[in-house]
Amino acid sequence: MNGYEFSRAWFDFSFNHSNKVKPIHTAIYFFAIERCNRLGWKETFGFPTDLAMEALGIRNYKTYIRALEDLVAWKFIEWIQKSKNQYTANVIALVKNTKAPPKALDKALSGQCTKQVQSIASIDKQLNHKQINLLNLKTFFKKEFLKVNRSEIPENYLGYLDWALKFQKLFLENLKNKGAPTKKTEKASFKECFEPIRLMMEKDGVSQEQLQLAYELLNGSDEFWKGIILSTRKLREKIGSLIAQGKKPVKIKTMDLQVQHKVQNYD
Repeated sequence: MNGYEFSRAWFDFSFNHSNKVKPIHTAIYFFAIERCNRLGWKETFGFPTDLAMEALGIRNYKTYIRALEDLVAWKFIEWIQKSKNQYTANVIALVKNTKAPPKALDKALSGQCTKQVQSIASIDKQLNHKQINLLNLKTFFKKEFLKVNRSEIPENYLGYLDWALKFQKLFLENLKNKGAPTKKTEKASFKECFEPIRLMMEKDGVSQEQLQLAYELLNGSDEFWKGIILSTRKLREKIGSLIAQGKKPVKIKTMDLQVQHKVQNYD
């Protein structure tokens, strides 16, 4: 199914169940379609709660989650992984719902259109440029990340590039401060540095606020994580633990030898 088919199926259902469907259902469902489209029609994708609520102007978490649960019950959305609270992302999939009877709405719409002049202009759906841009990015995957020119990257990926560059420079600084080899980090490929950031934000639902918190923790006085997280791949793997443990005191002295050994042998 494409965007038009998802839209048609929804309004067929909505017209036949007007006693159940509310504007919030339509808003959430179409935001899910929009996000899926921007991610290149992925089968499953992260659907951050705070992002959806902010984009749709929904203030009450319980109101939002009840409406999302209705969409799941009505077989328009499938829950792949349920978030624990309003600050974490759901992982969902759009369901190809073809069971809604279309006749009632078709009949109602055709009655409204009898007096309108039929247009002879064709409508062409715009290509998904994000898919095209992602294919173009693959030409850079084997290049050294720090040597890729920012002007060569598609505009809608520059946000991911900036975050990847910010962290890569921090990893280099942390290694230099420890007197550790930096060659591996300096020569890392574009794919190694960029893709984990893109996947964290697109698939995992990691927000910019969470990335900023992770950055501040890795740039702070806590030496433990500086020896563990030395790449964006490891950042993606450990970001949940990093943020959670960042709120707790860490006994640096008991861990310092392990950290020093890991950092010194990084290359």
